[in-house]
Amino acid sequence: MTAGLQRATLIGGLVLVALFVLIAVFANLLAPYGFSQQSENGHAFPSLAGPSGDHLFGTTVGQLDVLSRVLFGARTALFVIVLALLFSIIVGVALGLVSGYVGGWVDRVLVLFMDAMYGFPSLLLAIVVSASLGAHLKGGFGGILSAAISITVVFVPQYFRLVRNATVSVKTEPFVDAARVTGASATRIMRKHIFVNVTSTLPVIVTLNCSEAILTLAGLGFLGLGIEPTAASEWGYDLNRALPDVTNGIWWTSVFPGVSIVLVVLGLTMVGESINEVTNPLLRTRRGGRRTGSTSANPAPTGGEEQR
Repeated sequence: MTAGLQRATLIGGLVLVALFVLIAVFANLLAPYGFSQQSENGHAFPSLAGPSGDHLFGTTVGQLDVLSRVLFGARTALFVIVLALLFSIIVGVALGLVSGYVGGWVDRVLVLFMDAMYGFPSLLLAIVVSASLGAHLKGGFGGILSAAISITVVFVPQYFRLVRNATVSVKTEPFVDAARVTGASATRIMRKHIFVNVTSTLPVIVTLNCSEAILTLAGLGFLGLGIEPTAASEWGYDLNRALPDVTNGIWWTSVFPGVSIVLVVLGLTMVGESINEVTNPLLRTRRGGRRTGSTSANPAPTGGEEQR
């Protein structure tokens, strides 16, 4: 159960995440213009116009509506997050189960390969993969798929190490030995008996990885290695295009995409940390110990003390 500051943190994070998802899903209805629209009714949008009634967040140097770019950017981020985490969980969990259960040279090879990948800085690894896929995956969905695969490569070692270590511990349990005795195949044992017992901590990592995925996607877009600007709206790319504007005192082209990234990452991190505190027995024990210690340090006065 949650209480006090932890509950407020969880509720605040959930509100931000829910707002992000709703904006992403209903971007078509909320956005006043298309993400690449530069004119309406034959009239071109002004360049670098400040926030006004026609353009609540102003316009960019390319005559694009900033509000529409921000709203559609949420949809792009949600697509990439869902695909990246889905791919990461499928590949990482499957390889972790096989490595931990089979052992031997299969385990050694996979551990060596995953450790080598884990040793790379996450953004650098995503840049290398994105640059390699850029020539093969183009267009709207192709760009989103390329970004998702780039982030997947970063996350797979995390899920692999978590599931592999848990599998090594669980495979020696009596219920697994009983399944072997009854003649169950290795595939059935991993799927029916081990999988359920090694994936209980995945929700926490998934939530925290969502925020990392947002930052990685923004980093790729900022470096020009993300999604093509004509295919979809992306916050990192918009920040890159807004750099010259900042030196000229034009703030709206960079503030709104930047604030969007900060709020989404903040909300996802708050939810992830709150779930971690709830599900981690060690953290619960420490909190309980602090409450017990504070109670014993300030004992209730006895009857004699009250009379004095």
